[in-house]
Amino acid sequence: MIKACIFDLDGTLTKTQESIARPVNMTLEHFGLPAMPVENYNYYAGDGLDNALKRALKDAGDPELTHYEEGRPLCRKWFVENSLYKVKPYPHIEEMLGELKKRGISLAVFSNKMHQGAIDVVQTIFGKETFDHIQGQTDTVPIKPDPQGVYEILREFHLTREEVLYFGDTNTDMRTGHNAGVFTVGVTWGFRPRKELEEYRADWIVDDPLEIVDLVDRMNHHAPADGSSKGSSACQK
Repeated sequence: MIKACIFDLDGTLTKTQESIARPVNMTLEHFGLPAMPVENYNYYAGDGLDNALKRALKDAGDPELTHYEEGRPLCRKWFVENSLYKVKPYPHIEEMLGELKKRGISLAVFSNKMHQGAIDVVQTIFGKETFDHIQGQTDTVPIKPDPQGVYEILREFHLTREEVLYFGDTNTDMRTGHNAGVFTVGVTWGFRPRKELEEYRADWIVDDPLEIVDLVDRMNHHAPADGSSKGSSACQK
């Protein structure tokens, strides 16, 4: 029986490329380096702001990352100052979340954003009542694909791994879900193509947020007698 859904944030719930590009490009320009195109951030993002900065620095002409240590606090400061820059939910996300809540499904976010930044984005875009738990990067919860954040959410909800679904748009998310031992669903509307999700063994793939509601309904109405909902990695949509 599925009782909770855990969502990645950037590229899964919200379109955030420009909010990540802004502070990183400001950092590049601070050092006299060229700003990188926003579409590059589909691949720079996904593993936390620090890694996005490293990738952008290399492409902008600093392969040795000589500006990284000085640039890291600047980038973080500029991100926090405007973490909601041009952020918006993907189509059908809010409708999907509402349908899950009607079904009594607990909702959580596990993001590689800094913890407070994740809270600010989620609560501003979706309100304070939509998500039951928001987990970002902290001193005790490292960035994905480390599964610690999933374990924190399971403890918070008093659930087993078989009772949750994990959703994300990148290989980092697929690895996170598999590392945590939970059913892992790739979404195709985010930062990365379907091929990447398939290569990293998504248990299921959805092309529209409303398909998530259908998936939860099917898994709960047709759960095996032993209560397990873990399916074959071959059952991709």
